Amino acid sequence: MNVLFILITLSSIVAGGFLIAFIWAVKTGQFDDGHTPAVRILFEDTKVSDTDSNNEEELTENK
Repeated sequence: MNVLFILITLSSIVAGGFLIAFIWAVKTGQFDDGHTPAVRILFEDTKVSDTDSNNEEELTENK
């Protein structure tokens, strides 16, 4: 029976630690943007201009 009191106390301490860590993470902005990191790989860093596409056409025509 004494073991149950010890386990309940320890689990309450661990749960409180996780609660404190979660509150800290929310306050520091860890969960502000949940969508962008998942689709960031789909965004292009630079835009392709017309001059780049013209250069590619010239290179393929010269081959």
